[in-house]
Amino acid sequence: MLKIAPSILSADFSRLGEQVRTVEEAGAEFLHIDVMDGHFVPNLTIGSLVVKALRPQSKMFFDVHLMIEQPERYIQDFADAGADHITVHLEATPHIHRAVQQIKALGLSAGVAVNPATPLDGLKYILPELDMVLIMSVNPGFGGQKFIPGVLPKIEVLRTYLQQRHSSCQIEVDGGINAETAPAAVKAGAEILVAGAAVFGQTDPCKAIQDIRKAAGNPKDGAK
Repeated sequence: MLKIAPSILSADFSRLGEQVRTVEEAGAEFLHIDVMDGHFVPNLTIGSLVVKALRPQSKMFFDVHLMIEQPERYIQDFADAGADHITVHLEATPHIHRAVQQIKALGLSAGVAVNPATPLDGLKYILPELDMVLIMSVNPGFGGQKFIPGVLPKIEVLRTYLQQRHSSCQIEVDGGINAETAPAAVKAGAEILVAGAAVFGQTDPCKAIQDIRKAAGNPKDGAK
């Protein structure tokens, strides 16, 4: 079943709790939390205190995406704040296996993200340890960017590789996802779609989530 992960990067931070509750009531399964350090990517966003403040307000799966250098330094902080899952970037640390082990040791699910131009080769020996691979379909750092179609073959290759090994690792796609781009991403193999501006940037976030599901051919019953 397709899962939708609204990204709070595009939310109105003056009423963040309200907006998180809105997308949860709309049936979103994940809350995607983009953490940027101004070094690995050219933007600075939130820290673990925001995650801690949101945790009591939502039962959604907190999907924390660390777009930061040396993510090992902050994994414990985000776990303590209430993250359910942490994704680190393959490009952000020379010790990716150590970072994944650290996440798993804390009882969280673990993911590794790759930028659009990063080949999948670096994941080969870590895939058995992963619960998720995040394929970036924009260059990370800013919301509202256009989907890069060139990542679709990468998603297809990863899907085939995982299927051949009967892996339960899920594929998440992040960047430029909306009702127009979701179908191609899902067809290629995406199981989790991160949507920021296409949800929080709309007048009716609930309808926006439903529109993405329907466009992807995976409507969900029971959304409020």
